[in-house]
Amino acid sequence: MAPDHVALLELFQRAQARFTDRVDAVEPGQWDVECLPGWTVADLVAHLVAEQRWAPALLAGESVAEAGTRVPTGTEALLDGDPLETWEAAADAALTAWADPDAMSSTVDLSAGPTAGTDYLAEMTVDLTVHAWDLARATGGDTVLDDELVQAGLVYAEHRLGPDGVPGLVDPAVPVPAGADAQTRLLARFGRRS
Repeated sequence: MAPDHVALLELFQRAQARFTDRVDAVEPGQWDVECLPGWTVADLVAHLVAEQRWAPALLAGESVAEAGTRVPTGTEALLDGDPLETWEAAADAALTAWADPDAMSSTVDLSAGPTAGTDYLAEMTVDLTVHAWDLARATGGDTVLDDELVQAGLVYAEHRLGPDGVPGLVDPAVPVPAGADAQTRLLARFGRRS
């Protein structure tokens, strides 16, 4: 059963908070550490800042092209001096946009095509969850993910991801041993070996 709108918003807020904890734990010398192939810790945080900044415009009915003109590109422009402060401002703006009662019943213009608001919110939530693990792994932080977020991520992956992932966005799933825990299975669905 899909979570109701209030539950979806609470999961999103929780995913933001868990990611904030990981950003806050980044040491000054860790911003240039490789986090994912071709991405530093700073690049990953900038990616999620951009994602949060896109949400208000997309939820207001703007197209991807229109919303893209409002969000700067490049890690330095996105992080704008203080990465934690920039992340928190972007996260707050996205949460405020999602709190609008009409947000989840809207249809959002994403690069993949028209998407139901609830699906867009679920996608943002699982992206935050998986990237919280990426960030923690790269910086030596807490890699244990929130159980409810993991379970919601698995539901999303089962319904929205095939074994080949999404070319250019989500890596193909990697095999896991029989009896693997939920977090390992979630990360594997997004191409990560934990």
